Amino acid sequence: QAFAAPDRLSARAWVSPCAHTSGGNMDVRSGENINGTRMSWNIWPSTRLDATRIIVPLGCLYTPLKPVEGLQLVEYEPVICKARDCGAVLNPCCFVDFHSKSWTCPFCLQRNPFPAMYAEHISEVSLPAELLPACSTIEYILPSQCSPPIFLLVLDTAIIEEELDQAKDSLQQSLAMMPQDALVGFITFGAMVYVHELSSTALPKAYAFRGAKEYTSQQVAYQLGFGQKNPAGSGSQAHAARRFLMPVEECEFTLNSLLDDLVKDAWPLAGHDRRPFRCTGAALSVALGLVEATCPQSSVRVTLVVGGPCNVGPGMVVGEELAETIRSHLDLQRETPNAKHTKKALKFYTSLASRAVSCGFAVDIFACSLDQVGLYEMKVLADKTGGYMVMSDSFSMGVFKDSFRKMFDCDENGYLQLGFNAKIEVFTSREFKCCGAVGGLSSLGKKSPAVAETEIGEGGTCQWVAGSLDKNTTMAFYFDITNQTAGAMPNNKQSYLQFQTSYLHPSGRKRLRVTTLSHRYTDANMADIVTGFDQEAAAVIMARYAVFKCENEDPLDVLRWVDRMLIRLVSKFADYRKDEPSSFNLMPELSIFPQFMYHLRRSNFLQTFGTSPDETAYYRTIILRENTMNSLVMIQPALLQYSFEEGPPQPVLLDTCSLKPDVILLMDDFFHVVIWRGEKIQAWKDKGYDELEEYANFKTLLQAPANDAKQILGDRFPVPKFIQTNAGGSQARFVTSKVNPSNGGMGGATDSSTVITDDVSLKVFMEHLIKLAVQS
Repeated sequence: QAFAAPDRLSARAWVSPCAHTSGGNMDVRSGENINGTRMSWNIWPSTRLDATRIIVPLGCLYTPLKPVEGLQLVEYEPVICKARDCGAVLNPCCFVDFHSKSWTCPFCLQRNPFPAMYAEHISEVSLPAELLPACSTIEYILPSQCSPPIFLLVLDTAIIEEELDQAKDSLQQSLAMMPQDALVGFITFGAMVYVHELSSTALPKAYAFRGAKEYTSQQVAYQLGFGQKNPAGSGSQAHAARRFLMPVEECEFTLNSLLDDLVKDAWPLAGHDRRPFRCTGAALSVALGLVEATCPQSSVRVTLVVGGPCNVGPGMVVGEELAETIRSHLDLQRETPNAKHTKKALKFYTSLASRAVSCGFAVDIFACSLDQVGLYEMKVLADKTGGYMVMSDSFSMGVFKDSFRKMFDCDENGYLQLGFNAKIEVFTSREFKCCGAVGGLSSLGKKSPAVAETEIGEGGTCQWVAGSLDKNTTMAFYFDITNQTAGAMPNNKQSYLQFQTSYLHPSGRKRLRVTTLSHRYTDANMADIVTGFDQEAAAVIMARYAVFKCENEDPLDVLRWVDRMLIRLVSKFADYRKDEPSSFNLMPELSIFPQFMYHLRRSNFLQTFGTSPDETAYYRTIILRENTMNSLVMIQPALLQYSFEEGPPQPVLLDTCSLKPDVILLMDDFFHVVIWRGEKIQAWKDKGYDELEEYANFKTLLQAPANDAKQILGDRFPVPKFIQTNAGGSQARFVTSKVNPSNGGMGGATDSSTVITDDVSLKVFMEHLIKLAVQS
């Protein structure tokens, strides 16, 4: 089965298929469908100095589980390079010597003999799948078995009855959708933490933990009755733990009855001026303790469903009294008494995150509340483990209900569309190294020749862990050219890069996906490097870098850094005469990049004005892990126009000039999908024309954007908030805050298309940019 049919091959099959053709207009998007990758530069600078001159970092956006075209699944072990510091897998970029039956690794240049099975059959016309040019991405199904997925549900009961009923309803729905062999556990918390036993049907039994203290896995195991007395790994321990983590088919009835009978936390309240007690931190430490003690390095998700801020015990973010308001951005900047819990809480949740990372778990946070719940402090849990984060106003809204349901969607074979406990490793050829990665992952601190001295994101390693991956999870990897001298590179030299992602598949088998890429180095004068610039990928790579910098730097400094980078990039690659702005011309490969940066500067990722720390944390977490197109929609929302004249919907400029009275607009900024109706359209709707038979075409026009919005809502995770509004309506702010204020109330007409704002328009921004770029 390892060998492909000879008729698909030519005698020159070993010629590196990874080599990109140079010249002409390069299709910079092609790599995404074949390998799940997008590079900021598809032709590479050849020296370290040149790499600093191209301004935008050399980076790669990689989606490890992307359903790529024609993916080969093979059921055998990969052939690995035997060199001491290597470990790269046999791939189409290797040079194969058919006479000596050996292959040369492009990463370390070591010659390796083929295993006997390969050596016997290999020839110019008969190649194993992993050497076929079409298989630059291949997936190995490895012999090692793993456990079925394990879901530990952690539910907040210190919320009002209506909200609790909605949350319970979603949990019960998810039970019906889970694969029958998946294991499930259930913990509730209010003032105390309760771990529910799922094996007893007659009398429900729960173990209580105090909400004011943190618990280690040993303490949890001991209290639940499978601690020190039994040596670790003994059968009795697994049997004891089975009371708390059971297959869905065996405990569905018990858990449903438990949920039916569950009521709001009964802890006595001190009065209406106080918050209900909620020990979120203790509940998470008990939940992690339970799975650490019973199933480390398995396919585990700890899913927290929370409806308010933690105000008891470790991880508290606010006091008990409602008079004490939860911290704002201003409180955090000035370190006012309102922010007194923040540092301690951050330290606590970071320690929980390291516990989860060391066991390969994912921690999901579904937070629904009109006020903040402490996502700013808890964000580290989802960021480091690759768990989901979903934020909404209420458990009754589609943002929560539909997103929670989507987590349990299965493919046509009945498997969850998720990968668990993924280890991602990078291999590089010797003239460049990896500075680090930004995304929902954590460093494993593994050293190799591929590790650069400069660090960006999670750096100082060539291997990372992500507790969970789905088909959109995308990591950004940043690279540094180490070659110092221009003459050291022969003409047309290629760089080689390999990603190896091993993960636990829901089918119970371990899998390894290998993606190998190769790019051409440019010559010393970098004449053609711009033809390989992918401005969409570059915008996302810059946005991730900027958002990551915001973790440790003042967002204003980050804004200035983005501006400096843009000015330097444009002044390096544009055509102009010194000090003559009118002579300025930007080639098509760079033409929309400044526009992306303009919208990034205005976005909630870098601007904190008017948002809470929780909202900022949520937006930043999501942009750090989404794929290229989704990230671009977050940076510069998409706007579609529906009108009687145009026929099918037309993409229009994200600009106030698009806000016309006789059109309907559909705006998608990833988090919100907004239907905006102009004054005329709204007036006709108010008069009920859409109900009259002679105006059927008007009804069709109103229906079209609704259908398109429904499709977006159906495809996306987290599910966006759906808003319908009209010109001058209270919710129109979702559109007016995003559009470019090209007629921002500076004189001129003041109709519905005027947006009065302090922001500069794109035109003014570009004028300033050009003026600074052409300065001598």
